[in-house]
This record gives sequence, structure tokens and C-alpha cells, in this order.
Amino acid sequence: MLATALAAPAAESEPAPSTTAADGVTVTRGVPVARLTGAGSINETAANYQVYGTDLGIMWDNGAGEVLMAFGDTYGEDWGGNGAGPREADWRCNVLAKSSDRDLADGMTFDTMVQDRPGHAGQLLDCLKQNGVEETVIPTAGIAVGGRSYIHYMSVNHWGPAGTWFTNHSGIAWSDDNGETWTKDPDAVWPNTPEWDSHFQMTAFARHRGHVYLFGTPNGRWGDAHVARVPAGNVLDKDAYRYWDGSDWSPSEATAAPIAGGPIGELSVQYNEYTGRWLMTYLDESRAQIVLRDAPGPTGPWGEEQVIVDGAEYPALYGGFLHPWSSGPDLYFALTQWGPYNVTLMRSTLTRE
Repeated sequence: MLATALAAPAAESEPAPSTTAADGVTVTRGVPVARLTGAGSINETAANYQVYGTDLGIMWDNGAGEVLMAFGDTYGEDWGGNGAGPREADWRCNVLAKSSDRDLADGMTFDTMVQDRPGHAGQLLDCLKQNGVEETVIPTAGIAVGGRSYIHYMSVNHWGPAGTWFTNHSGIAWSDDNGETWTKDPDAVWPNTPEWDSHFQMTAFARHRGHVYLFGTPNGRWGDAHVARVPAGNVLDKDAYRYWDGSDWSPSEATAAPIAGGPIGELSVQYNEYTGRWLMTYLDESRAQIVLRDAPGPTGPWGEEQVIVDGAEYPALYGGFLHPWSSGPDLYFALTQWGPYNVTLMRSTLTRE
């Protein structure tokens, strides 16, 4: 029997932008801080957890002094050293690290990874590994409420041309033991079909006041961004989600209006205390750049793209997931490149306008 959502503070209406908040944000190009995964990384994940190649690295605060970091398709010793590895290379569809490191200036040290046996990072969410049925299951967002962690994941049917793939659905899994074991909720699912191109197949979670916000894009990297919200105590109740339709919060996903124009891939969003602004990072596939946009509220208006990482300098880049413990002008984020197929912690600097 599935557990019910844990109690959380009652939802509050979204406040008007603070009069002390910045009217806008400028950001510097990101600089590498430390490689987090793979052989030779500061965490030596190859030797310690049999993680030779992996990607993404979505992060959230577990509410108990740790950041949890979920990765996508992950490979072991026979990985091959460039891009996603062969199926036989100890393929795990997803893995998770834990970190209590608050001094990010020299990198993000992992305390441990979730393991299925000593020295081997275990798979979190089951996946069929069948092309055209369910190729993989990849985490795209994470959040914690009341001691429970939630992952929003996508079930990939098959990969398409560059920047394009096709999902069966997205959904939410939950963990009550700090990420050690996970349960996919059968009702918290956003179906995707050729006839219905769901706006919430790749997502980003952000918690603010009494709501959890769910930012979403269609499958692939070419769609617009949309947003929904749910009272923080009802994350698993799909009927409780309300979708921004351009003027109000609607119970129908079909009415969701774009809040930011695409192409948007691998989205990450957070409210930034230092600037008093909402920040959004994503891959602009058409420019081969990771960009940042800012807004006074989750529905926008979202400002112009500012480049924080350029593919000319970091070839085959993607990701750009914001660290929840960024503070002051320092903005930390996780970057993946296809070639190294590993994750690097990056730092940009924010300026309030």
C-alpha cells in the first residue's frame, strides 16, 4: 500500500515581488570548480562506486543537512570513455549521491552514494531497458517536503535525432529513507502520446512558501517552458496541481500557457535569496549554450537569455542544474559534457541590478 503524502505547512498565495528585490540580474560566464564524477574526480566515483561515466546531477536539499544529487544513465568499468556506454558496461539507468559539503569553492564532496553492494552505486528507479518500450528512466527534478524526497522522472520510449527523444510518460517517485529506496506512485503520472504532447515530461521542482512549483517542457530540447504548482503537502496528488494558463491557475494541463519560449532543455529553476529573483537555467540547443534567465515570480516575465557556458569552450555540453546551497553572489551548478560523459561543478557570479 502506498503511503500518503506527509503533512506540510498550508499553502500560501504567491506574494508580490519584494520592493527590496533586484529589478534584474546579470551573471558572469561559469568557470569550472571541480570534476565531481568519474576517474580522477574529487570523489573518485570510478574507484569508490563503479561510476565511470554518468550525466545530469539534479540536486535538492533533503531538509536534514544534505544535498541529494541524482544522475542519469551510468556506466561501470567497461564504459569506453566517450558518451553513453554499451549496455554491457554495468549500465544503471539512474544513481544518487549524498553530500553535506557546504564549502563549494573547492568542489562538492560526496559523503556516499546509494549502493546495492559495497563499493557499487545501485540503481534507484527500475527501468525495462527495452528500446521502443522503455529505454531508460531518468530523474529530471527533485524536492524534499517534510522528510520525504520526491523525484520527477521521465520514462524514455526511444531516442531520436540530436536533441530529440520520445517519452511514455513522466511521473513522481518518493523515498522516506533519505533516498535509499524509492516507490513510483502509479497515480502521479503525466502521460505522453503522439496525440498529446505533454508539457511536463522534463521538469524542475522549486519550493517557495507553501507551494511546490513544477516547471516543465515537452520531451526533447525544443519546447517551451510551462509551470504548475501544488500545495506542498500534496505533491503526489495529481488532481491538486494547478497550471498557469497565462492569467490564472487552472486544474487542466491542456490550458497551460508558455512562460518562456524555447528551445529549452534540461531545465533547472530556483528562487534566489540574494537577488530576490527567480532564476532559470537550461540548454539552448539552437545556440549550444547553457543560459540563465531571471524573473520576479515563477510565472515571469522571464528576462533575456544570458550565456553562462558556451559549447565552443565546452563541446557537447548539457545540463546546468542549480545547487540549492548557492549563497550570496556565487551561483553553483552542475554541467555535463557528452564527450567526457561526466559532471563538473561550475561557478558563476550574480550581480543585482
